[in-house]
Amino acid sequence: MKAAVVVFPGSNCEADTAHVIGDVLQEPVEYVWYATAGREALAAYDCVILPGGFAYGDYLRVGAIAAIAPVMEGVRAHAERGGLVLGICNGFQVLLESGLLPGAILRNASLEFRSQWVHLRVEDDRTPFTRRYREGQVLKMPIAHGDGNYFAEPQTLAELEGAGQVVFRYCDAAGRVTPAANPNGSAANIAGIRNRRGNVLGMMPHPERCSEPLLGGVDGLGLWQSVVAALVQV
Repeated sequence: MKAAVVVFPGSNCEADTAHVIGDVLQEPVEYVWYATAGREALAAYDCVILPGGFAYGDYLRVGAIAAIAPVMEGVRAHAERGGLVLGICNGFQVLLESGLLPGAILRNASLEFRSQWVHLRVEDDRTPFTRRYREGQVLKMPIAHGDGNYFAEPQTLAELEGAGQVVFRYCDAAGRVTPAANPNGSAANIAGIRNRRGNVLGMMPHPERCSEPLLGGVDGLGLWQSVVAALVQV
């Protein structure tokens, strides 16, 4: 696997992400600057990651300015070719604003920044990002966001559910999906969704922050291992 980590002005998780890919997994990884333009700009990569942070200071709306950055032309083309695209936290917001995934992100229902560990239930273990997990498995990952409240119109939510596009859902330690387990008010406790084709995933929790024992958990490692395994089989 050769991965690209896109860096926007205000990104702050690019080094964490590149560390997991390059140092933990020992896979090739490179940073790609936001100003890199052209549909073929990312053609040399297997997986493109939009990391967490505060792209462009999150002015206007979270992810809105990054969604029209020059590099996004290459991200769209990469997704259209069937390449893997992963958006984490702010990266998820960018994918929503760019139209690569449906829905929007609102302020947390509490109107407070949430930095904590949460539990997630794996809803789909057949994606390139989750094949090392099992359906129904409960993971523990950290979140860190003030805008993580996933919203979509009822019809869009029904389409997501019907097409099996909800990949991760906030739950309690026993796997129960309850309002109390929802840290930000997201519709249907949604923590991560994919596109219909299955090659684009957006999620609010940070798998790169729980891929080594030193960080207090390793449940995120399975996501990265899933990507490598999926690309080996291509």
